[in-house]
Amino acid sequence: MTRSSRTASHHRSGAVARMLGVPVATLRNWERRYALTQPATSPSGQRLYSADDVRRLTLIKQLNDLGHAIGQLAALDMAQLQQVAATHASTLAATQPAGDRKAALAPRPPLRLAVIGTALGERLRRPALLQRLGTALVLLGPFEDAAQTAAALADSPVDAVLVQQPQLHPDWLTAFDAAAPALAATPKGVLYRFAADAVSDALADAGLRLLREPQPDSVLAQWLHDLSVLHAGAAPTLRLLPTPALRRWSDAALADFASLSSTIACECPRHLAELLVQLSHFEAYSADCEHRNAADAALHGHLVRVTAACRNSLEAALEHVARHEGLLLPL
Repeated sequence: MTRSSRTASHHRSGAVARMLGVPVATLRNWERRYALTQPATSPSGQRLYSADDVRRLTLIKQLNDLGHAIGQLAALDMAQLQQVAATHASTLAATQPAGDRKAALAPRPPLRLAVIGTALGERLRRPALLQRLGTALVLLGPFEDAAQTAAALADSPVDAVLVQQPQLHPDWLTAFDAAAPALAATPKGVLYRFAADAVSDALADAGLRLLREPQPDSVLAQWLHDLSVLHAGAAPTLRLLPTPALRRWSDAALADFASLSSTIACECPRHLAELLVQLSHFEAYSADCEHRNAADAALHGHLVRVTAACRNSLEAALEHVARHEGLLLPL
């Protein structure tokens, strides 16, 4: 190896000490007492650390900061060090309060959906539509009108009501609630063909989810997938489902990880952490964005799902890169 190629791929002790955030004297003391790495030596006697050396020292420094003794870590190879890091992370996760864990990622119970409209009820049972939907439904009905629905489901829990209504008039919601007062507070979605803009705007402002027909099964399935009920005690309305998987790491955890990952030559961990922060912010922005109408709501629901899917993929990529580089994952 020539001198130029050696210095291009190796780092002197001063540079490595800055990467680790420790004094040069500390790094030299570690090397003298524990022989953590076997750095090469330049013709002038300077210690030259390879990228693998830096990764090993970075992980040892992180574990030491977490309370692990360097003397116990020194004899471990990279795979064993990564195992210590994984055990440490899993132990911390197990001791977190239950509310802080990822239990929220468990599958949601099926949506109990009361259906008003015979044709709609038949359509919702099509295997192809259910396959597209990808969300478990319990279909109640179909029923002919609001009064029949309320009478039939008087003793049954209902998460939402889905209505097929050819025409919507200004008093439609008032008439529906009068015919089925027990369902007045139940979230509602309405598929309709004709309505004045002022009427659809008023119903949307009242909390109804609207979808103008005709629509293909793909659009209907997407619209249904976006219907979910707020937790008990919240204002009765339908909203977009939460992200396919909740965020694994907060902004603060990612920021800490980005600062740690900057101590190695590869910048990918830091860039991935920064991208995850940006995606998470856009995901939250899309979910909270005001909806002008049903089509606008569907668009933002689509953006939330697409962004969440990208975030999930990048989170998996960050985990893979972190393990490759010997970095502790953010907690």
